Amino acid sequence: MNLSNLKPATGATKDRKRIGRGTGSGYGGTSTRGHKGAKSRSGYSKKIGFEGGQMPIQRRLPKFGFKNINRVEYKAINLSTLQQMAEEKNISKIGLEELRSAGFISATQLVKILAKGTLSAKIDVEAHAFSKKAEEAITAAGGTIVKL
Repeated sequence: MNLSNLKPATGATKDRKRIGRGTGSGYGGTSTRGHKGAKSRSGYSKKIGFEGGQMPIQRRLPKFGFKNINRVEYKAINLSTLQQMAEEKNISKIGLEELRSAGFISATQLVKILAKGTLSAKIDVEAHAFSKKAEEAITAAGGTIVKL
């Protein structure tokens, strides 16, 4: 036995269907596509959501609501987070740069400060928006706010 007599095991390989090569091949005539209908034609490709002519589900279901194109989305940062940052890093001014370097926001996100948690440190905070309670809590602790 040598490399020239090696063969795959019986049944391991199969000849491919040679479609459209005459009636003698067994795959001539309609070339395995059946008779008539869209799938038998050249150039056929099923549209996304096509259900064989039945009314598609995306047209049967009722539509409701709308997306406000003017919506402004903020990343919420709580007072407890600011307090924790002030304690850990020993800082009195927290702005976008500090929040970015700490990994709380990405480069393009807008920031809104919310009043969850307590604030005991005197911090100067700059952000795009503040809730009323957060504003009150920061000023009550002796800090200042800067709206960007």
